Amino acid sequence: MRTQVAIIGAGPAGLLLGQLLHKAGIDTVILERQTPDYVLGRIRAGVLEQVATDLLDEAGVGERMHREGLLHAGFDMLFDGKRHRIDLDKLTGGKKVMIYGQTEVTRDLMDARQAAGLPTVYEAANVQIHDFDTTRPRVTYEKDGQSHSIDCDFMAGCDGFHGVCRASVPRNAIREFEKVYPFGWLGLLSDTPPVHHELIYANSERGFALCSQRSHTRSRYYLQVPLADKVEQWSDDAFWAELKLRLDAEAAEKLVTGPSIEKSIAPLRSFVTEPLRFGRLFLAGDAGHIVPPTGAKGLNLAATDVKYLTNAFIEFYRDKTEAGIDSYSERCLKRIWRAERFSWWFTAIMHNFPDQGAINAKLQHAELDYLMHSEAGLRTIAENYVGLPLDFGG
Repeated sequence: MRTQVAIIGAGPAGLLLGQLLHKAGIDTVILERQTPDYVLGRIRAGVLEQVATDLLDEAGVGERMHREGLLHAGFDMLFDGKRHRIDLDKLTGGKKVMIYGQTEVTRDLMDARQAAGLPTVYEAANVQIHDFDTTRPRVTYEKDGQSHSIDCDFMAGCDGFHGVCRASVPRNAIREFEKVYPFGWLGLLSDTPPVHHELIYANSERGFALCSQRSHTRSRYYLQVPLADKVEQWSDDAFWAELKLRLDAEAAEKLVTGPSIEKSIAPLRSFVTEPLRFGRLFLAGDAGHIVPPTGAKGLNLAATDVKYLTNAFIEFYRDKTEAGIDSYSERCLKRIWRAERFSWWFTAIMHNFPDQGAINAKLQHAELDYLMHSEAGLRTIAENYVGLPLDFGG
């Protein structure tokens, strides 16, 4: 088999890249080691920046998002038992975010690819990438007991943090930067109405909490927990009781509880790979970087990686120039590090760090108190939260 771009990974990054390249007349094959149901079973972020929603429209898959997604013009930050609203609309000149779960984004992209009859190989075993440092790269895999090979012009590694693409790069050709946080997020999904029409980020003496949502009838809540905690230790009743203790009195009173649909603990880390290009191999999304979920940047960064990569491939095939592929890594990393900074900072001011002592809580309070009384501080939060423009800073 031969294709122009072999995409490893059928998560939202890989599927979005495939759809955008299809719109541009560029052939792709997507390989995924898991089943479609497994991919759709991953519960992930639900906050989309304008850049991401524009890309989904460009890919022709935005109709359901606009019909069912929730536009949010702000969110609340809670500390000292009092909520403060961050007016995104006012502070950024009309920008908002879209609440639409990553599972739904993936489903829309899957449906579009299937409808177009484009090749996606699920349950591809033993995927290996070869000769990506030459002009004749190829991918091999096994399916139903048979070996297969794909010749291609380029490879896109959209296969996540544990995927084969980054792991195949020689160690002396890559640098990895990582910070692991001393806590995780215990998340609970429930078919209950959200406690508030916008998100609530809570800093409390008992730890961080986040009240999020997927629709008017489905909610997603998170609690900061020690890394040693196991999901089995947390009954639904224990989760709801602890969440109430971390909210203000009004929110705690309004909180509607119910049985969980899904419950899991996710560790928090900051991780960046440099560079993101190795000959004819390009890393995108979680294969190249991870951000703490506090800033809601993971899926949005993946989308902008895909945008830069799509443009680079279009320029290569249409305009016969390699300028875009040569600058891909540098352009992505500039944006990635800005998002890493915001996510690190937002995590640092909203979570408990027991090993840093009582002084850290006092410094957090001073920082939050300043931000809530400074228009410049509020604008800094807002413009980073809605997402910096693709051309920000050149």
